[in-house]
Amino acid sequence: MSDEDTRYEAVRSRDARFDGEFFFAVRTTGIYCRPSCPAVTPKRHNVRFYATAAAAQGSGFRACRRCRPDAVPGSVAWNVRADVVGRAMRLIGDGVVDREGVGGLAARLGYSTRQVQRQLTAEVGAGPVALARAQRAHTARILLQTTELPVTQIAFAAGFASVRQFNDTIRTVYASTPSELRAAVPRTGQAARSVAGPAAGVPLRLAYRGPYQSTAVFDLLAAEAVPGVEAVEGVRGRRTYRRTLRLPYGTGIVAVQERPGSGAGRLRAGGTGRTGRVPGPGDAAHPGGWLDARLHLTDLRDLTTAVQRLRRLFDLDADPYAVDERLGADARLGPLVAARPGLRSPGAADPDELAVRALVGEAEAERLVLRYGKALDAGCGTLTHLFPEAAVLAEAEPGGPLGALAAALADGTLRLDPGADREEARAALLALPGLDEDTAAVVLTRALGDPDVAPPGVDAPDGWRPWRSYAVRHLSAAGELQGPPVGEFSPPGPNCGSAGDGSGSVPR
Repeated sequence: MSDEDTRYEAVRSRDARFDGEFFFAVRTTGIYCRPSCPAVTPKRHNVRFYATAAAAQGSGFRACRRCRPDAVPGSVAWNVRADVVGRAMRLIGDGVVDREGVGGLAARLGYSTRQVQRQLTAEVGAGPVALARAQRAHTARILLQTTELPVTQIAFAAGFASVRQFNDTIRTVYASTPSELRAAVPRTGQAARSVAGPAAGVPLRLAYRGPYQSTAVFDLLAAEAVPGVEAVEGVRGRRTYRRTLRLPYGTGIVAVQERPGSGAGRLRAGGTGRTGRVPGPGDAAHPGGWLDARLHLTDLRDLTTAVQRLRRLFDLDADPYAVDERLGADARLGPLVAARPGLRSPGAADPDELAVRALVGEAEAERLVLRYGKALDAGCGTLTHLFPEAAVLAEAEPGGPLGALAAALADGTLRLDPGADREEARAALLALPGLDEDTAAVVLTRALGDPDVAPPGVDAPDGWRPWRSYAVRHLSAAGELQGPPVGEFSPPGPNCGSAGDGSGSVPR
């Protein structure tokens, strides 16, 4: 079957596994949808397929009001790919085009604006401006339908340059005015709307596809939490993860709730996966779900960036079907995958912070926060500080591995932002004194979200590619690896890389 035939079968079976992987539009109605849309399946000759919502919008289609295609998880392709298109998509998701323009995006990638425009258009059917516009429209819809903020304030909070541009985009994407879009929320939703801001926050549902082992993710975050910056509260299965965020325009505090039962059950045996016959709705036990979150931001312009960083932290754009299909076929990993379907490989909310913590361990990280972290103007319970910036650490503790790492992050010798080149980052990490292969593997897996990292000493066959990071998580969860679980921070020895260390190595 051709790719489009396979996609149409996914549409016919309303297969939620493909939500976010592609979009389909109906020529006769002028509407585009997610594959699992509950509407009557259109005839094949009336259907067009698109890689992104922006591409569908650019072809003149508006978003379906039933399935809300802009609310699906992102495509895993952009996280897996290490080429310029994958890097560009991650940067656009982080809001770089809104903050720095297309020129800033191109400069970060090391290409001309024309090259970036050409490659994105060829690969995903839309250029950086259209992709950023689609993202702004999604952010605006969230604010319109979950808060009572004035429309004018929402326009600028979502990243639009003017109210007129905001109004025109909303009409184009949703075939409604902002006021009509707000009024379309069911009565129960209208009653729950709140005034977004430092006190109330912005309520969100962070969508994911397939089964999700939330307990494993929250266990990891609880074990690593640095007091003052992070906290995990509540009983296992119904916990809340809270942390502070340093963002481009201000600061934030986020609370994300563990979703009980989101990792229970199994994928059905004998599934055909993502390339052959597309199963019907009953073939997968878990079409997906969401994590409830609430963001408290000092500047609402940071909403899009904050959401993307949370998605990377919780690995919400992963494709568990593709991961479990590949790893489940392996004799060693098959039973582990069956026991934990949808196991995720968590990332980081702040890549620079993650790198420092991976080097020094939790106890030293707590000391750094208390000594150099910036105190919040208005703390929230035990959350009182931001993790110290790399430039502050480089100046305050210039000696030893910590000083070298902080200096490299501060001056750009080492880049860990969403558009960083992974091979260049690995080389820069290993060039630093006192930073070994194990620590570099943690940084690549967590800070850069690389799904295919095999740390030293782990026998990871090529058959596990491109999901070796997930394979390692399965081995760690099953207790089949010696020492601390790979991908987690192990406490350092007495010389932890602070000023005056000079040892040239960090015990692990």
